[in-house]
Amino acid sequence: MSRFLIENETVIDKQTGLMWTKNATLLDFPLIWGEALHAIKELNKSGLYGYHNWKIPNRKELFSLISHDTINPSLPYRHPFTNVFNGYYWTSTTCARLPNQAWYIHLGGGRVFKGMKHGSYMAWPVRTVENHNKSKLFQTGQKRCFDEKGMIIDCHSTAQDGQIQAGLKFTKARFTESKQTIYDNDTGLTWLRDANAHKDMMDWNSVFALTLKMNSEIACGYNDWRVPNIIELESLIDMGQHSPALSEGHLFNNVQEFYWSSTTSMYDMNYAWVLYMVDGAVGVGYKPLSEFYLWPVRGKERTVIR
Repeated sequence: MSRFLIENETVIDKQTGLMWTKNATLLDFPLIWGEALHAIKELNKSGLYGYHNWKIPNRKELFSLISHDTINPSLPYRHPFTNVFNGYYWTSTTCARLPNQAWYIHLGGGRVFKGMKHGSYMAWPVRTVENHNKSKLFQTGQKRCFDEKGMIIDCHSTAQDGQIQAGLKFTKARFTESKQTIYDNDTGLTWLRDANAHKDMMDWNSVFALTLKMNSEIACGYNDWRVPNIIELESLIDMGQHSPALSEGHLFNNVQEFYWSSTTSMYDMNYAWVLYMVDGAVGVGYKPLSEFYLWPVRGKERTVIR
């Protein structure tokens, strides 16, 4: 069954309950962050395609479109969108540590990074489909709003992530702890409580060898540990926090700055996707170099974290 439903000039993603404009460059040219937020307000005044609740997607919403199996654009195979720019698109989410910067995502390759709000990037309108009976994404965790200089401002009428706070709320007691593991009640994944149990940075092949060794030794009582994919790693991130960018009261110990995922980059298969924990950036690492850590996970593999 097709993931996407085309309705005239809009596309509904049945996996997330979001409606996107079919034309990914409806706003024709790059805009600074504040201009992008303002442009959406103007679209709502005009009632674009009969709706008045368009917005700039938050980080989780835009990331939900990314496919790590494709490039130029990094969108799901046979997607229905037109005029996709293979460059950076703004999100409505501010960087918690450096609030004069906001998050953007590279639609050509899938990189998730942050940049100064006075930079110019594309913007892609999205809205939530009312009464949609499919799953929705979780909130990013951002609850404040900021101006272009990074000063905290009143969220009223900003159209920022901190005002809208779109998506499902995480369970109040999201994590269940045991002596050696932490269970995420919202994703069904179990992580090692010690996020640096293996102490050293290692190359990409070594992280797989180490998880096999863990399973042969039935580490922590389980024999199904694996290297998390990049979707699973990113699911831990809270955009309201930094250093590390994990939910307040997360219960993990010894969180390091960067972790390997099991996901290979399609831009260059000598690289794999990595997560940077200080702010939550998603980038790539060169597989032969011992420059990233392993954080093992167990549970049914998730390629979509709602």
